[in-house]
Amino acid sequence: MDLTALQKISTHILSRPVPEYKRYLYEKIDFDSKLIGIKGARGAGKSTLLLQYAHSLNLPASKVLFAACDHPAMSGVSLYEVAESFYARGGRVLIFDEIHKAKEFSRELKAIYDVFDLQVLFSGSSALQIQNQVADLSRRAVIHTLGVLSLREFCELQTGLTLVAYPLGEIVAHHEDIAAGIVCQLRPLEQMANYLEYGCYPFFRESLPDYPTKLLEVINLTIDSDLCSIYHIDPAKLDKLRKILYMLCASDPYELNISKLSAAVGASWPTLQKYLERMDAGSLIHIVRGGEGMRAVNKPDKLLLDNPNLFAVLCADANRGSVRESFFVSQVGLDHEVHYHDRGDFVVDGKMVFEIGGASKTTRQLKGEAGAVLADDIEMGAEQKIPLWLMGFLY
Repeated sequence: MDLTALQKISTHILSRPVPEYKRYLYEKIDFDSKLIGIKGARGAGKSTLLLQYAHSLNLPASKVLFAACDHPAMSGVSLYEVAESFYARGGRVLIFDEIHKAKEFSRELKAIYDVFDLQVLFSGSSALQIQNQVADLSRRAVIHTLGVLSLREFCELQTGLTLVAYPLGEIVAHHEDIAAGIVCQLRPLEQMANYLEYGCYPFFRESLPDYPTKLLEVINLTIDSDLCSIYHIDPAKLDKLRKILYMLCASDPYELNISKLSAAVGASWPTLQKYLERMDAGSLIHIVRGGEGMRAVNKPDKLLLDNPNLFAVLCADANRGSVRESFFVSQVGLDHEVHYHDRGDFVVDGKMVFEIGGASKTTRQLKGEAGAVLADDIEMGAEQKIPLWLMGFLY
């Protein structure tokens, strides 16, 4: 293991300028912790967040090591041996990016934590098997999930404004006042339309014309590299995952059933279930499970693409209802439990029912339930009718 070569690569990486804008998660992380993990979708900004932290330290280059585990120089290298050599030379902060590319990372992180007086930060795919190994790391690591950009963050990037995030309960109770304050500063429907097309990943700022190509690359790398290597999926079967994405893109969520999905993908239901679970873990889809009493033997859970931008690059004629629901689940599901419901489209945290639709949607279906209609294409709401775009101001 050549630490000098790794330090040279690290110096090049850390010398690059980093964006000034910090994602919502940056302020939520306690950077005094000794072992910090960040997982999330490809392209969400995990590496940038780690680089921003490294820049904030104002330490000499020799004291900080940024090791990209997907770099050829890290191929076959033991994370523990990197830490051992780095610590011996006076290192203080060790950052492992794309840690899911390293073998036995969980065991090595535990050993590093127990032996060396180093601060260690790491990032990995949302499909990272931390989900399976978190019990081993739970006493040591604090693990955060970085979601896609919220509509609020997108608006901040587009306008330069500083906008407030609100708890869900506060939005439901005071949406007229909150919306009025935001409408005075920007045009939410214009921003919402742009967000649905290209606002979910920070790399939209690099080049709008190239955004669809880069997003397709995110999808393909998640399937071909992350899911294939993490879950050991037969490469010959990977096209089945793409077929699932294409079906979800153009179909009404309620039209999908076991036989239709299985026939289209060419897989048995048990095999299909495994694919769906892994695509959910990899931030390609959302599996929205039925609430109490809603599980049906002959019907799968509601399936949605992970975020609205995926529709634009996967099909020419996206189902509008699916786009709305994908937006809702991507924004609300980060910090809340979302299930589908028989008296509305969704129930959140087991108590608030939400029906989602266009501007003409009424509250009739709620039938007195606690919750609201979330209407698309309206700037302001009234009583139990709330603008859908406000769900983008939760984080």
